[in-house]
Amino acid sequence: MSIDYRSINILENLDFFATQVVEGFITGLHKSPFHGFSVEFAEHRIYNPGESIKNIDWKLFARTDKMFTKRFEEETNLRCHLVVDCSSSMFFPYNNDSSIDKLTFSILSSACLMNLFKRQRDAFGISLFSKSLDFHKKPKVSKKHYFQLMYELEKKLKQKKKS
Repeated sequence: MSIDYRSINILENLDFFATQVVEGFITGLHKSPFHGFSVEFAEHRIYNPGESIKNIDWKLFARTDKMFTKRFEEETNLRCHLVVDCSSSMFFPYNNDSSIDKLTFSILSSACLMNLFKRQRDAFGISLFSKSLDFHKKPKVSKKHYFQLMYELEKKLKQKKKS
């Protein structure tokens, strides 16, 4: 599915654009290679003598007379920091109506990633820089933080349109 960015007034609602792009994309939270106790059940495996008995599935033992242990998958949390270059080199391609410039693409991509991170309850932050650091916010997990960062991205898009 291709979204025509010109058909949506991005300056009015960057959050709406990001939500439309991300909608239906989420398939689950991050899976971890580590196994332990969690809500997400992974598998049964045969009990080996000497192992801890805390994970033995006693109900399965009552039905089968064989000892099996339960394995669970742990979920991991992601902490992400997005860095966006806002220097004049990001205005390429110049005056080309057929495609968006690199800065607009970077801002739209960052908004979509932040929307994805928000839905997965992952921490995210952002830094915007040109010749110096224009804006910096450490990774957090909250709606207020999300909307503050969206506001900064929208502000950067509006500044770009004026210049």
